[in-house]
Order: sequence, then structure tokens, then C-alpha cells
Amino acid sequence: MRVLVVEDEEELADAIARGLRLHAIAVDVAYDGQEALELAAYVPYDVVVLDRDLPEVHGDQVCRELAGGGAAGRVLMLTAAGRVRDRVDGLTLGADDYLIKPFMFAELVARIRTLSRRSRRDGPAPLERAGVLLDPGRRTVTRDGRPVALNRKEFDVLHALLRAEGRLVTSAELRRSAWDEYADAASGVLRVTLTSLRRKLGAPPLIENVPGRGYRL
Repeated sequence: MRVLVVEDEEELADAIARGLRLHAIAVDVAYDGQEALELAAYVPYDVVVLDRDLPEVHGDQVCRELAGGGAAGRVLMLTAAGRVRDRVDGLTLGADDYLIKPFMFAELVARIRTLSRRSRRDGPAPLERAGVLLDPGRRTVTRDGRPVALNRKEFDVLHALLRAEGRLVTSAELRRSAWDEYADAASGVLRVTLTSLRRKLGAPPLIENVPGRGYRL
């Protein structure tokens, strides 16, 4: 299990991390919302323990982006804001659980373990084609058994190509899968992402460009 602790009170964050490691849980720590989003874009966390009142990017926005961006990890909000309205707001943003400070550490560990089991159980089935294995639940990719580290956009593009099972996927469909319907076709972000994805997947090349139509794996 891998957990990300996001807490701007560094002493508290470090104490939580030390305690979780004693329970054989792998832990990363972020002290602000921006750092949390950057880490979550590359690492498939099982659970994110998230404070709400964060610098750089507010915890509510972090939660919203994690929940809306297809991240597999569950979000446990850990905050002093304990009114019923606060809890409802947090869950509405996409949090899976809500624990109020101060808290009992044993309860935090129990909730993290429960969320981790739920994440693995509910995750969609892995996809495999041409030696590429993509696990949407864990957000991991391997090629011929070799781990391939992808950022969030590269992962989403590859996911869309694998779901197509060899059928052609238009550029517009790929942009919608990794960005949204308002993604600028002229910006070149898809082309840059595909170039990076091809490089990371390695040889022999797997992604075919059908000029004027789209791409397929």
C-alpha cells in the first residue's frame, strides 16, 4: 500500500508519516496542494490523506482534481473543520472519507486500510495488448514486464488507445480523454504527449498515426 499525506503543518505531517511506516505502509509527504498534485500525477497512490486548509492550492481544489482526473486512489480528508456542513461539503467534492482532528491514530490506520481495500476491489480490470499491461485501478503500466512511468495525460491517452482494442481513435477523442472538450486542437499538446508516450514505451513502436484520421495501437 502507498499513501500520500498532504498536510502543511510539517511536524504533524512527519509524525503521521512515521506512524504509518511503523505499520508497514509506504508514505510520501506533501506540505502544500501544488506539491500534492504534482506527486499524484506520477505516483499511483492507494490513499491520499488530505488536509483542507493548504497553501498554494487549497485542499478542496486538490480533492476536486484528484476525484475528477481519474485518480484511482481514495481520498481521506483529515481536517479540524468538523461541522456537519463541512463533512458534507468534503464528501461532495469527491472525498471518500472524512476524519476530524484531533483523531486517534489507530482509527486513522483502520480507515486508510479500509479505503485501500475498497480501491483495489472497485478498480476496473487491467487492459493488455502487444505486451503493454495497463492497470487502471493502480494506474500502472508495464511493457513486456518493464515498468513504464507515465504522467497523468500520457496514461489517459494510452488508456484510451487500449480501450479501443486496435480500432482507430480520432485526435478529438484522445484530447477529450486526457483533457476536456475545450482542449485546443492547435495547441499541439496531444502531439507532444504522444511523442513522449512513444519514447517511454520504447521499441518497437506501437502507436500508429493514420494521417488526417487519428491513432491506433
